[in-house]
Amino acid sequence: MALHVMSPEFKPSWRMVSEYALGRHKWAITLFFLMWGTGSILLSIALLGIVSGFLAYLAVCLLAVSGIGAICGGLFDVNHKRHGMAFALGVPTLPVSAVILTYHLLNADIITQSLALIIAHSTWISLLLMALTMMLMFSGFKKAGLKWDKDSPPPAEVPKGVIALGGYANRLLVFCYIFWVIYISYLLIKI
Repeated sequence: MALHVMSPEFKPSWRMVSEYALGRHKWAITLFFLMWGTGSILLSIALLGIVSGFLAYLAVCLLAVSGIGAICGGLFDVNHKRHGMAFALGVPTLPVSAVILTYHLLNADIITQSLALIIAHSTWISLLLMALTMMLMFSGFKKAGLKWDKDSPPPAEVPKGVIALGGYANRLLVFCYIFWVIYISYLLIKI
């Protein structure tokens, strides 16, 4: 939230969270990703002593991989060639992990909060929503005659007629992912 105030030049409707690394406060987004990744890894370590069964252990590993991806997102900014790898490690693995682990924890009566299921499912819903809004936005850029690939700088403004919601969807995804980690950690601390 602080970066929205510290770097108002990045329009939240169409600029990704990772792009804050291009601004004057790269340290803040780097710290954010490092803390996010550390939280995910620490939760996976805590869950190792609680869960049982192959699927649950696989989900714990996916959570750790997601944490490693978040840390890599902080170390390798949006201009780094390994930023895509960070995304591939961190983003698709968390929803799978969240859903499997939440069902496992509920079925084993380790947690009893059915709200945890809603939060777990919000992770894959937010990922789907981000994918759809990004496709819509890139399609609009293409129709407007803009080329936006990894080698071209982002445009200064969104052309007229382009539906630019990808940035909002990206922020929703980040919120859902982090909120699941925090909520499950909170429930585990309570027990």
